[in-house]
Amino acid sequence: MSMPFYVAPEQMMKDRADYARKGIARGRSLVAMTYADGIFICAENPSQSLHKVSEIYDHIAFAGVGKYNEFDQLRIAGVRHADLKGFTYSREDVEARSLANSYAQMLGQTFTHEMKPMEVEILVAEISENPGEEQMFHILYDGTVMDEKRFVVLGGDSESIAALVADGYSEGMSAREALELCRSALAGEERELADSDLEVAMLDRTIGRRNFRRVPDSELATL
Repeated sequence: MSMPFYVAPEQMMKDRADYARKGIARGRSLVAMTYADGIFICAENPSQSLHKVSEIYDHIAFAGVGKYNEFDQLRIAGVRHADLKGFTYSREDVEARSLANSYAQMLGQTFTHEMKPMEVEILVAEISENPGEEQMFHILYDGTVMDEKRFVVLGGDSESIAALVADGYSEGMSAREALELCRSALAGEERELADSDLEVAMLDRTIGRRNFRRVPDSELATL
């Protein structure tokens, strides 16, 4: 009787992590940062219909990088979770922290028990009425959750982009300053990004109850 093929658990986890990281690195990056009126999110995305950034609830946004079909499944699950909790309790009870924990459990379960991990990184962002109380939760392919401050970069060459953002970032930036910093950081030193190459959205505390706003290409030119 032949012995079954054995792979050490630590080697299996390493192989899955390497596979997920390589898949995510092949995609285009996304930058989110706090600015004067809330949270500014900018992604390199030439598609006009397949969005990387979306609204989850009144004051909560979702963003993902990696395989579109996988992070879009997570977005839909988050919308359902938020709607159910808001309907059962109240709209104020829907929080980015609980959504991030739910996503972490889903991604961790898939990473540990499924043959192929999800090739995604996601961001759950929330603002409040008070400046300085913004929350950004960065969830990795294996379910790891990181509570980010000031700014966060997902996907692609995230380390070099984060270094460029760190050099130009300052508290209380305007939307125009945030856009210029995101554009230059995503492009790097050797490229130029046009308005049509970017997907831009923001959580703006000045626009009423539903704080999520997607910026159309026509408005990007004025910014």
